[in-house]
Amino acid sequence: MKILLKISGEAFKWDKDFWICVESAKKIALMIKELHEKKQKIVILIWWWNIHRWWNLIKFWINPTDSHNLGMLSTVFNSVVLKNVLEEVGIKSVVIDPIGIKFLEKYNKDIAIKYLNKWNVVICTWWSWNPYFTVDTWWVLRAIELWCDFMIKATKVDWVYSNDPITNPNAIFFDTISYDECISKWLKIIDTTALVLAKENNLKIKVVSFYKKWAILNAVLWKKEWSIIC
Repeated sequence: MKILLKISGEAFKWDKDFWICVESAKKIALMIKELHEKKQKIVILIWWWNIHRWWNLIKFWINPTDSHNLGMLSTVFNSVVLKNVLEEVGIKSVVIDPIGIKFLEKYNKDIAIKYLNKWNVVICTWWSWNPYFTVDTWWVLRAIELWCDFMIKATKVDWVYSNDPITNPNAIFFDTISYDECISKWLKIIDTTALVLAKENNLKIKVVSFYKKWAILNAVLWKKEWSIIC
């Protein structure tokens, strides 16, 4: 099975103030190792929120396009750290970047599939030179290109909710929800453009919490501990 896993950058710092907490990164690496040992082919994208939140700079008169670009660059930091931590726990991995950063592998789908077939974990940076093209949309695009069976979004919450359960304890959770419902209810768990692209290609998206130790593994094994958008 081939899965695309999107990890929130906040998972890299957990409850600490550091940009990147190596202990947290190692927990993620050990979880990925468990998946790898179950013969899963794994593609990973990491968000950047532990380093940069684009709207924070926009509030201080930074050009929105420049701020988006800084967010894309921040994914490179997280990707390279994860690669090193994965290799420390014995998992071969490669960081692939579409614009040709010199110390990274240049992305194309054939190279990515070649690495996957050799049981490397493939980590894709988010860089497209399209600043308003979100991580979610980039994530769905990569899953389509690489023929992933489904996608997993590992985030702070463990289900899809009617609104933010952290600020609203009465938020309603959805066990299963359609792409159209996500869009019509304006749930914002996934970017609207990404949802439309996923719907057109019949790609399932599972939403799990990175705080729960076995949640991602259970999502891969279809043990119920997640919401599914389909």
